[in-house]
Amino acid sequence: MEVKRRTARSLVAKLSSVSEQTRADALAELRLISKVDAESRPLIAEAGAIPYLAETLYSASYASQENAAATLLNLSISTRDALISTHGLLDALSHALSHHSSPPKTSADAVQSCAATLHSLLIAGDAYRPIIGAKRDIVFSLVDIVKNPTSPTRSVKDALKAMFGIALYPPNRSTMVSLGAVSALVSLMVKDSRTGIVEDASAVVGQIAGCEESEEALRKVSGVRVLVDLLDPGTGSSMRIKENAVAALLNVARSGSERALREVKEMVAAAEEEVTEEIMEVAESGSSKGKMKALELLQLVINEDRHSRLDFLLNQNSND
Repeated sequence: MEVKRRTARSLVAKLSSVSEQTRADALAELRLISKVDAESRPLIAEAGAIPYLAETLYSASYASQENAAATLLNLSISTRDALISTHGLLDALSHALSHHSSPPKTSADAVQSCAATLHSLLIAGDAYRPIIGAKRDIVFSLVDIVKNPTSPTRSVKDALKAMFGIALYPPNRSTMVSLGAVSALVSLMVKDSRTGIVEDASAVVGQIAGCEESEEALRKVSGVRVLVDLLDPGTGSSMRIKENAVAALLNVARSGSERALREVKEMVAAAEEEVTEEIMEVAESGSSKGKMKALELLQLVINEDRHSRLDFLLNQNSND
């Protein structure tokens, strides 16, 4: 362990060298060590690497950006407190994310690692979500990545995962709505056929739909209709997409106004019979959380002639 500590100190010391090549070589080595050796991650953080890594995200060198961002991502696995407490780290991540296009000052790989670092911090628990969500520039940059048609698939996916983590803290949702998240997400659900994109986008919508501000934003982009369409068997939606759509519709109906509840009922009623069957399928075959949400949605929108089957599902669920 002492050898690893000395190695970490030596490499971190080189990050302040006047030689660009020395700094570049040290960054590459830190990236590799932090990836393959979990024991070295806290040692690298203790040696003072994080401020240097954050500063390097402002570099004009793509290679340096990528090595610094990847190292931060590796460190976030086991040294989250050290990252979040480092002054300027979130500003550096925001800078990297905000320069993702036209022309990009941050490489795509660095953008992806920065978004993934945020996700790693956000899934750790509730403590970091209000801190990161309060950085409107970060939220804006993630939304911009998602809505930009030139963003690489991996960047969109990592941005969506970070947005999902931010949305897990309810007060953050109104900020996301105000920065255009709803229209960007619904557009992805309608137009994007890349594998996994609709699943991730609908998951974020499912969270955001739980805030009052989302009602009008969803109405402007026909969001309820889009969510109902995801339940149409003709779309070939996966069970995960169906569960996300059910969760979002339930949140709209439960958290919005009487008008929102009426819109959900009318949209489901106006859809083909197969849509109700798909909600039934989620209630029967979905995850435990998905079953509960589908049953609650059915209780709000189901026709009278389906109550016998609903009662059966409710009894079955309670027995489970």
